[in-house]
Amino acid sequence: MSVLVTGGLGFIGSNLIRYLLSEYPDIKVTNIDNLSIGSNPANLKDLKSHSRYRFVKGDIADARLVTQVVRRCDSIINCAAETHVDRSIANPHPFLNSNVLGTFTILEAVRRINPKAKMVHVSTDETYGEILEGSFDEDDRLRPSNPYAATKCAADMLALAYQRTYNIHVVITRCTNNFGPYQHLEKLIPKTIARALLNLPVPIYGSGTQMRDWIYVLDHCEALGRVMEAGRSGEIYNISTEIEIPNLKIVESILRIMNKSAALIQFVEDRPGHDIRYSLKSQKLRSETDWRPKHTFSEALRKTVTWYLSNEWWWKKQASKKILHTTPWKCRW
Repeated sequence: MSVLVTGGLGFIGSNLIRYLLSEYPDIKVTNIDNLSIGSNPANLKDLKSHSRYRFVKGDIADARLVTQVVRRCDSIINCAAETHVDRSIANPHPFLNSNVLGTFTILEAVRRINPKAKMVHVSTDETYGEILEGSFDEDDRLRPSNPYAATKCAADMLALAYQRTYNIHVVITRCTNNFGPYQHLEKLIPKTIARALLNLPVPIYGSGTQMRDWIYVLDHCEALGRVMEAGRSGEIYNISTEIEIPNLKIVESILRIMNKSAALIQFVEDRPGHDIRYSLKSQKLRSETDWRPKHTFSEALRKTVTWYLSNEWWWKKQASKKILHTTPWKCRW
């Protein structure tokens, strides 16, 4: 079986490729990635000579290249995306190109030259927007609060429309906040670890009371594998732990694990349109595939902190760049 993973040098994509090669001995993986800001060749450098792994440098908005790689695959897991909300506020254009045009290009290639391929389109809980009480299920209205989320909504709608119009096999997943190894230092957890280790102030937007459902990336990867195998075409599957934690508590927990003072915490001006709370029900996925998250939050957080402390070689070059700025949505990237 041949699987195409897009954006495979990014955080989720690289963890997914490792998971697929480990758990599916008959799968061959092709990874297409354009080496943009969220990509890091070091994420998979040890797989260069792996007999079941192939890397293709390129953009998912390049129709000619995408047609070539889609032609040979049985399944596609579309992880490629511009994902950082702060960057989308500063400059939305790359998000439109990657998240909307890129998804369209893949869908067109499937429709034209490989309509039997299964496509899993990886989306986000941010498409639903914030919810102050209760939890979203897959049929709820989408209310994006920032340009990143809006582009993911557009991509989701294209995927559903192509499935309905052309009868191709497309499934959408919407997952909550991921964390774990190989996550870019732009994101809250690795940024907190890196800044604390360097004894730099750790910025928290607003009061830090924003609530998020956090999932260890390997649990997300397992869910994607289940959806690739058993997901029903035209369906949407939420992926969540259904356990919510405020951002401030996340940072405080990391500082305790690292034996660092809470005095490092620095509250900064909140970003525009910052959602207060995300919450997803994932009963549909659990009932149809028997998936459950295997890692507790505290266990996974300790593993994540340990990984970053043991792999400074991976993130030290990033640490000197603008990504450690306290209010990145104000930067001209």
